[in-house]
Amino acid sequence: MAYKAVSGTLEQSENTLDKATTKVAISPPQQNQEAHCMSKALQQLLNVLSLENIDTNIYRGVTPETTNKRVFGGQVFAQAMRAAQDTVDQERMVHSQHAYFLRPGDPSVPILYEVDAIRDGSSFTTRRVVGSQRGKAIFNTELSFQIMESGLSHQADMPNCVGPEGLEDDSIRWAKLIESMTKNDKDRSSANRPSLRPIQMRSVNPVNYKNPERRVAEQLVWVKASGSLEKMGVVEDPGLHRAILAYASDFNLMGTSMLPHAISFMNPKFQAASLDHCIWFHDEFKADEWLLYAMDSPRSSHSRGLNRGSFFSRDGRLVASTIQEGLIRLHQ
Repeated sequence: MAYKAVSGTLEQSENTLDKATTKVAISPPQQNQEAHCMSKALQQLLNVLSLENIDTNIYRGVTPETTNKRVFGGQVFAQAMRAAQDTVDQERMVHSQHAYFLRPGDPSVPILYEVDAIRDGSSFTTRRVVGSQRGKAIFNTELSFQIMESGLSHQADMPNCVGPEGLEDDSIRWAKLIESMTKNDKDRSSANRPSLRPIQMRSVNPVNYKNPERRVAEQLVWVKASGSLEKMGVVEDPGLHRAILAYASDFNLMGTSMLPHAISFMNPKFQAASLDHCIWFHDEFKADEWLLYAMDSPRSSHSRGLNRGSFFSRDGRLVASTIQEGLIRLHQ
């Protein structure tokens, strides 16, 4: 993906936004109700990321009540991160995580996470985590933690695009799409897409899931937690911000490789699933402040699509990177 220098439009404050240009007109009572729903959903996500320590290096995580038939991959990824972080000295932060999704998770069954304390070095700490249900592994991952230190630094430039103010919220756009669906489409969409509410998203160039068109394999989406962690009384915890971003990083990424093929997950002949997922953290950030998720897909072949992502803060810092390969199988 070719990056351009960050433009001044990204510095636009919400206070200076011309309200007349906002695409979604919501009255104050509706805004309050929407904000309440988002904060409630974020609290639910925080509960999901608060694991029960049932034995030495063994944790239990649950999935909130859902109509989805399988556990959202970002949830398992983030829960495993929280389990591993709990076994590491708190001055060491996760800087990378590499994971494989082995089996679909059952939302009705708790997930057991067993942490293997592989190594505690002078600068780096390594952990391996296996998530299992009914005695079978559904997920495995390795994580590396580091004591923060200074060093050589460079980065790619942030893409030049409009800021999140004035863009339609993806949850609103998704609700409109649901209303226009047939029953079969609704059943399929509810079975394959988790709630967007814990994470607020605003696509710069939204994808038309119902009638997809061929596009370059690139997309830009503004993301942040749906509420203020400070106002919710959450104690400052950099590891929690990283887990929330890890959860959010599984949204939209695999779909990038589908864009050149004009295929949507709503296609009844299409089968999609995350195969693996990796994330690297480069700098500090707040998950409840807007971050630009810039994604591209350099290649798809053999029913697999490779996707890359970069998270930028509003001031242009590259704070995290992701790579994911997904199953994108079109049945004949």
